[in-house]
Amino acid sequence: MPIIHCLGLNHRTADLALREQVAFSEEDVRAALARLGCGTNGSRPAGVAEMVILSTCNRTEVYAVSPTENFDTLEAFLADARGIPADVLRPHLYRYRDRDAVAHLFRVASGLDSLVLGEPQILGQVTRAWELARGQGTVRAVLGRLFQAAVHTGKRARTETAISHNPASVATMAVHLAAQVVEDLPSARVLVLGAGEMAEQAVEALRVRGVSHIRVMNRTLGKAKTLASRWGGQATTFEALVPSLAWADIVLASTGAPHTLVEVRHLREALAARPHRPVVLLDIAVPRDVEPEAGALPGVRLYDLDALQEHLEDALASRRQAVPQVEAIVEEEVAAFVAYLQTLEVVPIIRALRSQAEAVRRAELEKTLRKMPDLTEEERMRLEALTQAIVNKLLHPPTVALKEAAQGPRGAETAAIARRLFGISTN
Repeated sequence: MPIIHCLGLNHRTADLALREQVAFSEEDVRAALARLGCGTNGSRPAGVAEMVILSTCNRTEVYAVSPTENFDTLEAFLADARGIPADVLRPHLYRYRDRDAVAHLFRVASGLDSLVLGEPQILGQVTRAWELARGQGTVRAVLGRLFQAAVHTGKRARTETAISHNPASVATMAVHLAAQVVEDLPSARVLVLGAGEMAEQAVEALRVRGVSHIRVMNRTLGKAKTLASRWGGQATTFEALVPSLAWADIVLASTGAPHTLVEVRHLREALAARPHRPVVLLDIAVPRDVEPEAGALPGVRLYDLDALQEHLEDALASRRQAVPQVEAIVEEEVAAFVAYLQTLEVVPIIRALRSQAEAVRRAELEKTLRKMPDLTEEERMRLEALTQAIVNKLLHPPTVALKEAAQGPRGAETAAIARRLFGISTN
């Protein structure tokens, strides 16, 4: 039986600084999986057969299939891929195997393990992680089925329960925080850094709260214009960073840049042009867009993801009522997936049995046809179909029985008996 591993860290086990170091961009994921060598020439470290890397603002997780129970290879892989000593990572990592790993992924996909309970982005992020791994050839039967089931579980959680009602995300919760710390939010001038999904959610949440002075800043002007025009805002690029900082009362940073964009020197210059006007910085990017030391400047209030977490509890009370229902869905789907895993024990047996029966059928049919040389082609085809139907009907009951028995407590024993009974070796 393959062993499913999950190795990772998240907002509960590691601070933002470490999460930044461990985070993967999509290019990093592709490079790491390509370097791993899964699916090519059998060059899989320590027998790792499949791998998916899930990296979001608040978590980095490696899912893998391996014949060994220990996590040493995966820890070394993660440390090497991110250039961090394994001893630094190890205390912050969680490790799950088999059913626990399956349950963890299903809870992640359902929004139960997110910083914002029930947030909708994680389901798309799980799907994207699966797509990236498939693109690198590191997904086969087990992880392919696992992530398919995880996405299905996440969709069930959102359609059958209220876990995502009154949609909230990190971006919308940041806007909620802004409303608490800024006295007159509708009159505030808001600068949004980035034009991706998080930025779009932030702009939408700002408009819902009556904010009309919105400026979207992005590396490419076209994307900034697309988002800004949708909500009647302005668009600009990072060449206008300092003047835009001087203009803004609130800065919401959510780019995917691999480095800091707003530095202390930028803010000092901006503040000098707007004395006595404070600015609120909401940095929800990983890695961070705003230099952490900026929070020490007079007139600057800086909130990053770790600070935001402290303000979430009261806002999520209604979603918590749906948690028992979601947990029940997760448990149901975990049981179904574990049952599927157990059938993998007998799949090679069934395949070998069918191959064995097909060889016998072909040999006997050829003997018969040699003795009946005057048969027409149509008659030969009828005999072919007849013998195939007989084999299929004979094999159907034991195939069904083996699959059902594999899901029971004596599945391994049943598989061993079947091998001996039919003289099959699957090694």
